Amino acid sequence: MRITFTMDGILRGVRRGVPLLLGIAPFGAVVGVIALGKGLTLAETLLMSALVFAGASQLLALELWTNPPDILAVAVAALVVNIRMVPIGAALSFWLDHLRGWRLWGSLFVTVDHSFALSVAENRAGGRDAGFLFGLGVFTWFGWLIFTGVGHVMGSVVALPPDHPLFFAATASFVGILVALWRSPRKDVPPWILAAATALGTQALHLPAPVPLLAGAFSGALLAAWQETRGTRA
Repeated sequence: MRITFTMDGILRGVRRGVPLLLGIAPFGAVVGVIALGKGLTLAETLLMSALVFAGASQLLALELWTNPPDILAVAVAALVVNIRMVPIGAALSFWLDHLRGWRLWGSLFVTVDHSFALSVAENRAGGRDAGFLFGLGVFTWFGWLIFTGVGHVMGSVVALPPDHPLFFAATASFVGILVALWRSPRKDVPPWILAAATALGTQALHLPAPVPLLAGAFSGALLAAWQETRGTRA
């Protein structure tokens, strides 16, 4: 079936992105609060969110932020965390391979874990309009900017304790997107268990912060890819 890129698909992506605001709002607010605590202005925080648009790497970069900042260390840490976007982009090839120009590069720029999960679910349900990914990504990008800005402003008014439930938003939102990716225990449980076990195992070895995340992501992705290849050949 032919892959399309239409305004209807973009608007469908926007509509599907509305529920994601429940997870993006507290996650973005946390980034804004921490950015304020590190001395970043509102303009600097919004610029970081607009250009990077990746909550996990932004949180890690802020954790490593010093005064004056070690730009190279922060940039390398963000790059290491965002390497996971390479297999994510490959997994979206069912749409991306058919796009060119601004449609391709724009979709890649606004793709994050949440839009990836919902786009995979949309494709599995028979969706063939690649505008869905772009619309969903642009909508979440705007939402991310708004809520990181709100967090920055809120942080200057209200001081939140380190154990405040708001700081659990990042973990909760990533766990929540697994629902959209669920297919069956046989297909999904083994890669998820391997990813979790690998991440916890590397963390127990007291390796630097990005390593457990990357080790878990790549081990789970490799097992899932092997399963898909085996199923296709069968």
